[in-house]
Amino acid sequence: MAVDILLGLQWGDEGKGKIVDVLAPQYQVVARFQGGPNAGHTLEFDGIKHVLHQIPSGIFHSKIKNIIGNGVVLDPVIFKKEIDALGKYNVDYKKNLFLSKKTQIIIPTHRLLDAAYEKSKGENKIGSTLKGIGPTYQDKIARQGLRVGDILSPNFQSKYNKLVQSHKTILEFYNFEYDLTELEKDFFAAINFLKGINLVDSEYMINGFIQEKVTILAEGAQGSLLDVDFGSYPFVTSSNTMAAGACTGLGIAPRHIGKVYGIFKAYCTRVGGGPFPTELNNEEGETLRKVGNEYGSTTGRPRRCGWIDLPALKYAIMLNGVTHLLMMKADVLNSFKEIKVCTHYKLKNGQKVDILSYDVMEEEIEPVYEVLKGWNCSLEGISSFDELPSALSEYINYLENSLKVPVYVVSVGPDRTQTIIKNKVLA
Repeated sequence: MAVDILLGLQWGDEGKGKIVDVLAPQYQVVARFQGGPNAGHTLEFDGIKHVLHQIPSGIFHSKIKNIIGNGVVLDPVIFKKEIDALGKYNVDYKKNLFLSKKTQIIIPTHRLLDAAYEKSKGENKIGSTLKGIGPTYQDKIARQGLRVGDILSPNFQSKYNKLVQSHKTILEFYNFEYDLTELEKDFFAAINFLKGINLVDSEYMINGFIQEKVTILAEGAQGSLLDVDFGSYPFVTSSNTMAAGACTGLGIAPRHIGKVYGIFKAYCTRVGGGPFPTELNNEEGETLRKVGNEYGSTTGRPRRCGWIDLPALKYAIMLNGVTHLLMMKADVLNSFKEIKVCTHYKLKNGQKVDILSYDVMEEEIEPVYEVLKGWNCSLEGISSFDELPSALSEYINYLENSLKVPVYVVSVGPDRTQTIIKNKVLA
């Protein structure tokens, strides 16, 4: 049985949590393959808004097994808070939540290092969420990180102390003031809590499911344009957010990959620093922000907003091998009489290009737009593609023709019921 992948095609915040929740009933396993608590997957149903940071978005379905893979970095304190928050919804995490022993652990000094690094950059800040993600991945690559399996070792405290001491040396270099007392109190309480979670060799678990022909959905975090290798470096996250990251983040051979669901907004947003060719610093951008409630689900920061960017989308589709497109937040554009689509970039020398090359990300570029007619009406109550306003149907057709991949889903509101699926099935 193939493993299907769901990921974002822009700069994150595309609405992956909602779609995983919608797709989840088709799958028996949902597995998160990268990122950490810097992710915020928002799900809304029964009039209640839920935000998950590390736990896979299939957790609200009692018959689905949820796996946190080795490619994730886990903050035990935030994880425990997430579990506690699920308590009132009768979620049986002891039955359907599993955590890889190879998952890296975020310790308190990782968060302090994150703050120290960001402070030292001054005006060149990348917009880190200050959750300790980058420093944890650094220690992973430096082969000195702590993993979930280490908490079962009688030598865990000494391993922890050794890592903390190396961090203190760096913090002293940056002249960064801190107090570890309360941070460590919460941390070790959370570590004890972790020992009661199903800790597994997840790569064996997942490959066993593949052999048993169990249906599996791999859930990504952040977005393709934040990939540490192919994103807008250095304004990127610290992991591989592309489809290939599911292979290393879960221990899946490439031949087992099936569908690749690519999620994108009907417009664009970005949090933090970095290039954003179609950004709107005007009334239109503010309208997108207000109507779309574009504020970070993890940090609460206002998101930068702009029109959809086709060169960037084509780039992400190419690298991920996307087979199905899912368009989110179409309803946010309801009030616009005209919709702009960036088709090319104009470089300083006057040349027009439609690729996201190394040079494009390094210099100032001017977006070249094509203007389409807006639908300028509410989408409330619409439940099928046939009922969509003609202008919205034309917008979707335009995107499909440009991107060479069909759009199977259009989201017209935050609730799981406000999701229009072509032919009612994602084939």
